[in-house]
Amino acid sequence: MTDTLIFEPYTLNGLTLSNRMVMAPMTRSRASNPGHVATELTAEYYRQRATAGLIITEGTFISPEAVGVINVPGIYTPEQIDGWKLTTAAVHQAGGTIFAQLWHTGAYSHPDLHEGDKPLAPSDVNPSQQVFTAEGFKPSEAPQPMTLADIERTVADFRKGAVNAFEAGFDGVELHGANGYLLQQFFSKNANKRTDEYGGSVENRARILFDILDELDEVVDLGRVGVRLNPSLHGIMGILVDDETIALYDYIVGRLNDYHLAYVHLIEPFTDVSGNPDALPDVAKHFRNVYNGTIIINRGFTKQTANTVLNDKDADLVSFGVPFLANPDLVERFKIDAPLNDPDQATFYTPGEKGYTDYPVLDAVVK
Repeated sequence: MTDTLIFEPYTLNGLTLSNRMVMAPMTRSRASNPGHVATELTAEYYRQRATAGLIITEGTFISPEAVGVINVPGIYTPEQIDGWKLTTAAVHQAGGTIFAQLWHTGAYSHPDLHEGDKPLAPSDVNPSQQVFTAEGFKPSEAPQPMTLADIERTVADFRKGAVNAFEAGFDGVELHGANGYLLQQFFSKNANKRTDEYGGSVENRARILFDILDELDEVVDLGRVGVRLNPSLHGIMGILVDDETIALYDYIVGRLNDYHLAYVHLIEPFTDVSGNPDALPDVAKHFRNVYNGTIIINRGFTKQTANTVLNDKDADLVSFGVPFLANPDLVERFKIDAPLNDPDQATFYTPGEKGYTDYPVLDAVVK
């Protein structure tokens, strides 16, 4: 086994990545301006981390209806597009590659974020979460079930979000289909109680994802589109695995082979599911036998475990979240086995530079 595979270049549908380390999408809540625009501070944050082979941004909201957290940058207004141009220009000037994650939170939201209206979701199932609002955390409420017109509009919002992302200079986009948000709410039998063409069967519950991809195929290169999935999410965000979960994700991932995407971004279980017959304890290993394209794997990897999963060929790229948050020069630190900065959890979602762009880099790599 080689312990340097993580540092080798990788060709991603014509994009040359300098290494196989991916910066995972992480909400940072720095867009505290009235228009929820990514700023020069956002650009500096991502520029600092441009040595990652690929950066995937924090989720960016595709419409006002998609909002579920305060101070998150959107990608649905001209001002937001211009704001993201600062980031893409900075990352590209530093030699990096960057995708935008397109996000709709669905039931994970609050009427305070929608001028008193209930958030839209597949069904009126309360995820029973604390939602970050302008007045602090508030308990989620039962959402408004989406009409067919709502679904059609949301699919169009994803399409427009992708077009806007490419206008902003991103190298690609990732559809957020994980972690209990809108798309996974449709996938989940306990969150989706619909009896129409978007509910019931595995194929129906997965339908919205393929509707979105078919729409994107008309306006962007699907070779620059990724999909993020969390097949073994259980007991978090109101999502439970069930007797059809494995079949559902086998169907989704298998059918994604037909779309020739940039990648599928998978997440290993958040919790111990080893004794649960309805959950997959080894997500990457399972789907390596299902998916023919590039797989990114995520969840608590170290340099050593990342090299192991790459050497075992269960994944092609490995994404790191908090390590990149706290270590702008994570690639360099891994190369020389340097100590890592400790993350300051108190500043993960607070305004300003502290805990965002002020993490120290090694003296040896200061430019």
